[in-house]
Amino acid sequence: MKNNFIQRAITGLLFVAVLIGCMVGGPVPFTLLFTVITALTIQEFGALVNRTGNVQMNLPISILAGVFLFLCFGYIGVAPGNNGVFIPYLGLLLYLFISELYKKRKDPIQNWAYAMMSQLYIALAFSLLNVLAYHSAGTDGSTEYNPVLPLSIFIFTWVNDTGAYCTGMLFGRHRLFERISPKKSWEGSIGGAAFSLIAATVLAHFFPFLPLLHWMGLALTVVVFGTWGDLTESLLKRTLGIKDSGNILPGHGGMLDRFDSTLMAVPAAVIYLYALSW
Repeated sequence: MKNNFIQRAITGLLFVAVLIGCMVGGPVPFTLLFTVITALTIQEFGALVNRTGNVQMNLPISILAGVFLFLCFGYIGVAPGNNGVFIPYLGLLLYLFISELYKKRKDPIQNWAYAMMSQLYIALAFSLLNVLAYHSAGTDGSTEYNPVLPLSIFIFTWVNDTGAYCTGMLFGRHRLFERISPKKSWEGSIGGAAFSLIAATVLAHFFPFLPLLHWMGLALTVVVFGTWGDLTESLLKRTLGIKDSGNILPGHGGMLDRFDSTLMAVPAAVIYLYALSW
């Protein structure tokens, strides 16, 4: 038990350090890190669904498409308006559909469905981090990289998870969604949201390019949709009959386990910020 706690702590610290270091380090480390994360997460997802025996998702092309989509969004962040960069991505999607005509597999509909799910559920979510990271720098259409908003998504997620765990352990009585995640409680969720609002106040003080109320709204958006993201991955694992999505992170499971909240929080954050005409 003690060794497992130490392992979890070391892995968690290294994970946070690499994530923060690469995001703060500039656009190149940011791009390299999330290109690798996108590829690994799609690979893990495809391996899980293919293991059921009913699905034969085209894993290499799905990974290539997901990575290409992330890089396309990054390129658009650097050079806005060059939308032709997405054309090869559309070609990869067409290939995923057309190739099933010739492979004579047992259930091509499921193969299509899971391949498209890997793009919508995983690749698009990570790609939208670029929308948060690149900002207009002036009237000439140029952009600049700023890690604060994408990093804030992870800060709110970590603070929410920690606050929810501590509050739930102390005061948790009423189950939030017992059918899917028996350990989550309403008290824990409320506690996590409260800690996230405190984190939003701190961020508003140091980064006032968003007003305090907007930072607080972003925090609540991440909390609500991050919780749904966590529950969605729990439902996926429960349906597939597994405990952890993988073991790439000792003591913490797989990539889906670590980024489950992010996969819904990022698209929701983009919607929220655009609703504010950001």
